[in-house]
Amino acid sequence: MAGTPRVALQAAVKPDLEDAIAQWQAWLAHEKQASPHTRAAYLRDLNAFLAFLSEHLGDALALSDLQALQVADLRSWLAARAVQGLQRSSTARALSTLRGFFGWLARAGLVENPAVRAVKMPRLPRSVPKALNEDQAGEVLHAVEELAAEPWIAKRDMAVLLLLYGCGLRIGEALGLTRGEAPKPEQEALRVTGKGRKERQVPLLPVVGEAVQAYIAACPYPLPENHPLFLGARGGVLSPRRMQERLQQIRGLLGLPDSATPHALRHSFATHLLSAGGDLRAIQELLGHASLSTTQRYTAVDTSGLIRVYDSAHPRAKSE
Repeated sequence: MAGTPRVALQAAVKPDLEDAIAQWQAWLAHEKQASPHTRAAYLRDLNAFLAFLSEHLGDALALSDLQALQVADLRSWLAARAVQGLQRSSTARALSTLRGFFGWLARAGLVENPAVRAVKMPRLPRSVPKALNEDQAGEVLHAVEELAAEPWIAKRDMAVLLLLYGCGLRIGEALGLTRGEAPKPEQEALRVTGKGRKERQVPLLPVVGEAVQAYIAACPYPLPENHPLFLGARGGVLSPRRMQERLQQIRGLLGLPDSATPHALRHSFATHLLSAGGDLRAIQELLGHASLSTTQRYTAVDTSGLIRVYDSAHPRAKSE
């Protein structure tokens, strides 16, 4: 592909493979519309695999090496990851990346090798989302103002956290909003662009719109319509890492577990809705989950809430 940009690789690869990786990254960006964050994650996984394979084979890699790859080579890679103590979820994601890359190579007519498909995904434990209870969620929101260095930063952090807990947004979705998309108190719904560029609408509590507008009024930097809504202390785009650090500070202040992260507020949004009798499919739509099975994990979080719903709703639940 003429004009295809080079990509940063740590592994030792030959020009034909380097060019193929650049074309794959361009395809992810333009055809799949994968975000820069997603593309970087895929590239890290591929880099790590190619670095292992280069050392395993003792030479820089070419497309012919991927064509000759055997199931035994892949099992050696999986074994090396296990020795490093890497989590099975991380290995499953890396193997998924390899399958995607080899699938693209096959469609591009560059490499046909079924070995990657022949290796089974590591069996993953069924994880249960770690949500905060209602009191803890409230304490987190109250603690924001105590930790911010400046009043406008306190308002910014409150607005972000309310988007996570009040609307169920992912941190990337909240920080991806532009000034023109900023919710207002009288607004009934917020349009969100989630994973895979899929759009959804979520109901908007007045308190969320009020918090966002309070931040905008206090922000000392210009906020053009198409500019990211949330800014850092120096006027640059606010990064998810800053909000993760803020939650880390709050955990220390309140004595909360390590699971109290920005994403835990999204989990809390779903769990508290479900506990109050919210419909599982409606919650699936609000969260932007592609599969209902992903949303069903929340049924394991608050069994007592489900029992309360059963007792109040089922015609045979009450004793006569």
